[in-house]
Amino acid sequence: MTQSDLTASEDAAIWRDSEELECCAVVPEAPNVATFGFVSPSGAFFKYEPGQFLTLKLPVPGNVVWRTYTISSSPSRPLSISVTVKAQEGSIGTRWMLDHLKPGMRLRAKGPAGLFTLPTKERKKYLFISAGSGVTPMLSMTTYLFDRGIGLDVVIIHCAQRPVDIIGRQNLEQMASRVPSLKLHFIVEEDDPFQVWTGFRGRLNQIMIGLIAGDYLEREVYCCGPEPFMDAVREMLIGLGYDMECYHQESFSAPVKTESDLEEPGDLVPDESSLARIFFTNSNVSAECTQTDTVLAVAKASGLNIPSGCTFGVCGTCKVHKRSGQVHMVHNGGISQDDIEDGYILACCSKPIGDVEVEI
Repeated sequence: MTQSDLTASEDAAIWRDSEELECCAVVPEAPNVATFGFVSPSGAFFKYEPGQFLTLKLPVPGNVVWRTYTISSSPSRPLSISVTVKAQEGSIGTRWMLDHLKPGMRLRAKGPAGLFTLPTKERKKYLFISAGSGVTPMLSMTTYLFDRGIGLDVVIIHCAQRPVDIIGRQNLEQMASRVPSLKLHFIVEEDDPFQVWTGFRGRLNQIMIGLIAGDYLEREVYCCGPEPFMDAVREMLIGLGYDMECYHQESFSAPVKTESDLEEPGDLVPDESSLARIFFTNSNVSAECTQTDTVLAVAKASGLNIPSGCTFGVCGTCKVHKRSGQVHMVHNGGISQDDIEDGYILACCSKPIGDVEVEI
């Protein structure tokens, strides 16, 4: 039965948060991660949108806390509802769940709620990008699209520290093995000891996005993960010329319930109609350009030579020191954070915003 199968006569059997949830399953997923399944004691169905969240009332020792978790199950399977939780350092509520919540126990909950949702009737090409426990809404969305079975075209990119830390891997692989139009890609920073890893290594970058989803400009992007991760993804997409009107994100640490809670990311987007100026201090040359020109291109057009290689921000050959001003730089690993903090940039992928001084 899918969510659309619920008729008007069955609406009276929809679960409301005035009723408790009863834990029916606990499934370990990764270190300090588990999926908790719940059913309605009255047998009511669950109605929500893929990507929404629940807020659980947890009876931790000496207190009661409310904690919000994204729903990892799909509304296309309405007999139960699940959340997948990860205990971070210092976790109180999630730690209690992992240590004490067992099948048969009941909890109070609020919701479902949230705006980071997948339109349930649209048929689009999707690119899901996540990191860590940010994969949980993607599990719900992917399962929903898989169950719907019509027009499925999804590319999934999920990043984790190690292969053992990949949440929901078996479920995602099972669906991908049955639907050729569901493409699954994992990126890890480290290998597991004595285990073979044949996927991507390192951190997500623009080149990986292009290799994994060459048609990313045609896809609706949904992103979830730690704030620095989502900031980096937005920077990559902006640098690639992606239409950010088709980009959606939510931090798993701060989901929003209403549109008034939404905060617009303060992204810096180079404007091809806005003028900029670069002063090459060592050569005493000044050049006017636009915000979408790179420092490397402007230097070459001015007759100056900057050693360069890949032109994709990978090799680091074009590293130069920026004396002043602001640039929009999206690199692919060719410069360290220490160098950036010391004022260095990669000329091939740095675009001037206003007046900039560079030591060339």
